[in-house]
Amino acid sequence: MTISRRSLLAGAAGCFAGLGTWRLPAAEGIEEFSFEIVSDTHLGRNDNISAERQWGGAITELNEAKGKFVLHLGDVVDGGREPQYPIYAAARKRLKKPIYEIPGNHDPHELFEKHVRTPIDSAFDHGGVRFLLLGNAHRDSHDGFITPEQIAWLDKQCGEAAAKDLRIIVCCHVPVHANAHPDRGWFVQPADGQTAFYELAKRHAGHLLACLHGHFHNGIRGWRDHGNLLEILCPSVCYNQDRKLQEHIKSGSAKGFFVEELRAGYLLATLGKGRLTLRYKPLGAELHGEYSAEWS
Repeated sequence: MTISRRSLLAGAAGCFAGLGTWRLPAAEGIEEFSFEIVSDTHLGRNDNISAERQWGGAITELNEAKGKFVLHLGDVVDGGREPQYPIYAAARKRLKKPIYEIPGNHDPHELFEKHVRTPIDSAFDHGGVRFLLLGNAHRDSHDGFITPEQIAWLDKQCGEAAAKDLRIIVCCHVPVHANAHPDRGWFVQPADGQTAFYELAKRHAGHLLACLHGHFHNGIRGWRDHGNLLEILCPSVCYNQDRKLQEHIKSGSAKGFFVEELRAGYLLATLGKGRLTLRYKPLGAELHGEYSAEWS
């Protein structure tokens, strides 16, 4: 695998953008389409309306973005606060495009199903890609899970997608990839589904492009060390925290990739013609970081 990294000044405002390029499985036949990715809105955090205001601002921006739909990667509300779900739902009605949510560890499944969507594990197709939405978080742990029943469901969905020559992107809140300091150290443990998931990824390597997650509040962070599978953690629209990841990656004490931008924001994604591009959009500010993955 050849990896090139470079930094460049982008735009008249002098924003710093990080750019990395990886090779991924064949997907040249996909015509380009765009979508947006948000995560960790945490409505009700600190028992004030700050997160609600940020989500409202994000919706205004998302309505102006060119993406066809929005992915929400979990933690809709903070701390399972049920009164916040109707507030989220009311704001959601202002969004002028489809949004597909998954629960995070702050979202009790029964409340998510009551106020947001059921069933939790579901799929939709767009532009030659099948998006698989998987609920893999629970309230009593920061670690995640993928049950044997979910592995069977994923296997079936991947098989059906492959038969239709669709590429596949999995969306879940907690990353499957093992990690430790300086990362959070939260992931799907081997006995809780990690091993089974990577075995599934090998079986469907020709069609499985990426796995998208939230949960970490660390901007764009990820790895590509399980074959061609791209595993990406996406930023929070509520808050992100500085864990000095760029320094740790440069020193060799951490692996993977990281776009050095930690303002609250979301991602503008473009997929197709052999490329996945994620552009970091801080709330109320110009575009900043970019991660680009290419395949042939």
